[in-house]
Amino acid sequence: MRELRWDGSVNIRDLGGLPTSASPTGTTLERRVARGPRRELLTLTGWRAARAWGRRTIVDLRTAEEVGPPRGDPTAAGSDGITVVHTPTEDHTNPAFREACFPILDSPEYWEHNWEILPDLVRAALEAVADARPGVLVHCRAGRDRTGMMAALLLANAGVPPEIVAEDYAASVRAMAGVTHHGPTHDRQSAWDAQQVAAWLDHTVPLVVDAAANVDRALDVVGLSEPYRDRLRSLLTRPG
Repeated sequence: MRELRWDGSVNIRDLGGLPTSASPTGTTLERRVARGPRRELLTLTGWRAARAWGRRTIVDLRTAEEVGPPRGDPTAAGSDGITVVHTPTEDHTNPAFREACFPILDSPEYWEHNWEILPDLVRAALEAVADARPGVLVHCRAGRDRTGMMAALLLANAGVPPEIVAEDYAASVRAMAGVTHHGPTHDRQSAWDAQQVAAWLDHTVPLVVDAAANVDRALDVVGLSEPYRDRLRSLLTRPG
């Protein structure tokens, strides 16, 4: 089961179990990388489930001002012994990023701008995943947009077909529609119904397919070296 049921949170999935010709098993490996929303949502039971899955490392894509539990979050302290790497993919103080991306931060339309304006940040996040002990949770706030960008790059680099990469993105849009996640900024999708979600996916799924089909170009833009690309591919395709 790719869907991971960690109490207190939704939209958590294992990136394993997806078809790829790059793996001897024919699918990406399980219990290597998971994607999800912010970790502060997990209850103590949720943290226990995460440990049972094998979580050893968290790669947090959020900006510094987003980190920490807002009022109403569980008070469970379950992260002892888990390495947390904070590596934001966005810089909200960067004028070019604000101008190009703020109007479209909840859309894959912003991904290419992110790569071109802040390539060092995106590259550092990818390298953090490659350097982490397997059992990695990659997360942002909702686990949909920044995490969606990272998951698309990881899966496409591992040889997962673009249409399957886009299905993974769509699953996060559906999971988070109508869900309030208490982030510091407004998320219009938290109020969407099924009809709005369907219209959105009609527009955005082709963008994800295109991004995944051109993953090498994206990795060239951010300057990710071939050894790191191989390490990320091995993480999801070759037994350790």
